[in-house]
Amino acid sequence: MSGSRWQEPVITAVASAAILVVCFAPLAALAVDAASAASTANVSLWRLTQLFASTVVTAGAVTLVALGIGIPLGVLLARTDLPGRRAALILHAFPLFVPPFLLALGWFHLARADGALGSVLAAAALFGRAGLIAVLGLALTPAATALTMLGVDGIDPALEEAARTVARPAVVVRRILLPLARPALALAGLVVFALAFSEIGVPMFLRVRTYPAAVLARLGGIAYAPGEAFLLVLPLLGLALVLAIIERRFGGLRTLSALGVRTDRPRWPLGRWRWPVAIACWLVVAAGVAPFAAVAAEALASDRLGEAVTPAIPSVWNSLRVAAITATVVTAGGLVLARALVNRGRASRAVDALAALAFITPAAALGTGVTIVWNRPTTGFIYTAPMILVVGLAGRYAVLGIRPLAAVLSRTPPHIDDAARAAGASYLRRLGRIVVPMHRRAIVASWMLVAVFALRDLETVILFYPAGEEPLMVRIFTLEANGPPAVIATLALLQVGLTALTLAAGVALLGRRR
Repeated sequence: MSGSRWQEPVITAVASAAILVVCFAPLAALAVDAASAASTANVSLWRLTQLFASTVVTAGAVTLVALGIGIPLGVLLARTDLPGRRAALILHAFPLFVPPFLLALGWFHLARADGALGSVLAAAALFGRAGLIAVLGLALTPAATALTMLGVDGIDPALEEAARTVARPAVVVRRILLPLARPALALAGLVVFALAFSEIGVPMFLRVRTYPAAVLARLGGIAYAPGEAFLLVLPLLGLALVLAIIERRFGGLRTLSALGVRTDRPRWPLGRWRWPVAIACWLVVAAGVAPFAAVAAEALASDRLGEAVTPAIPSVWNSLRVAAITATVVTAGGLVLARALVNRGRASRAVDALAALAFITPAAALGTGVTIVWNRPTTGFIYTAPMILVVGLAGRYAVLGIRPLAAVLSRTPPHIDDAARAAGASYLRRLGRIVVPMHRRAIVASWMLVAVFALRDLETVILFYPAGEEPLMVRIFTLEANGPPAVIATLALLQVGLTALTLAAGVALLGRRR
């Protein structure tokens, strides 16, 4: 067979096999081991049900908070002449790329006795379920805002213009924009719920018992009981399947293909409401970035910067190295699978659904599955090396390398690739000479997205990071209980700086002209 014929199916098959290894293998092994351990585990089903239900309710409350703030803010940022709209969007979006645990740490510095909001009442409110909902709600609101903006931007402007001739803007938003953007809003709710349910660092810091934390305690804490942990994972798999069904209903390729197609949108004048609305929006933005200011103040007020940074240099290197490798692997594989997905290959659709399932599966379950699959004599050389972090993170964030690129490729005129194929160009040549140059910005954006999510990850890798190879976020979390507050704040500020530099580098690359 000629190179132009065998390259595409072979390369696509290799990428699909990699997804099966990093996504499906942990979930399958987890289901088998959890089912076999269920009959021997000694755990109270009633307490288990109560804890699971309370965690679901908490994640649901976080979702309501995020959507309640993010949807109106997304419409305002996408459609109105809000003052400082671009700066507000940048500052508001940044907390999404930072571990929520660091936001909780910042709120602690604000609420403690000598903090800007310090009072007994503020501290009591923070350390409880209400504080957990508030912290996670503010941390995940940018996801709802961004997806709302994308959903609204994907609507045909002719529909808006026609509606505005006979109705007020508020009616247009309620009757036209939000109903048409419903798939994006549903996807926002799904993403926020999945991230809130998986969160481990914030609930443990705020002393709130949650279901994923119970799994962590039985696999890596003082309550070590792997049989009970496997039993606890069974409901997580059931929840993941329910979320996957919802995702396929509202968040598939059809939804993404409609997002962000047009950018020439009219700005609605707010009139006399312009400044009151601007003040309200900027208060939301300030609430998102205030914890960073508190952490920075705590770190810079100390004379122990060198004491904190020097021992953390290996962790910084581990974080950057693992994030870069993960982003490169996921983006390269995602580009191959995105092309197959756009071409409507049946196998590629199944792989895409599997990658989405791995993303919305609670991280405690996925991390447990990674441990089961790779913690064996034959694969010990991977499990005890930093490569296991790449394997685990690639499994969870593979969908971030497939869906955005598939959405972009789906809007590429097919005759370009057809002409190159007819001229005898091989698959790799078409990728390197046509697809990559045409979609350089989208590829860089996808790489950056995966990299920052790998940098912020705590809940996935905390169960299987190799000794001496912990990422910076794991180091911060493990030192938090007994480390000096100034040292913890310094490391947190370092984590925020790494994220900001990664985003800035990505934006600089995106801004360069070809």
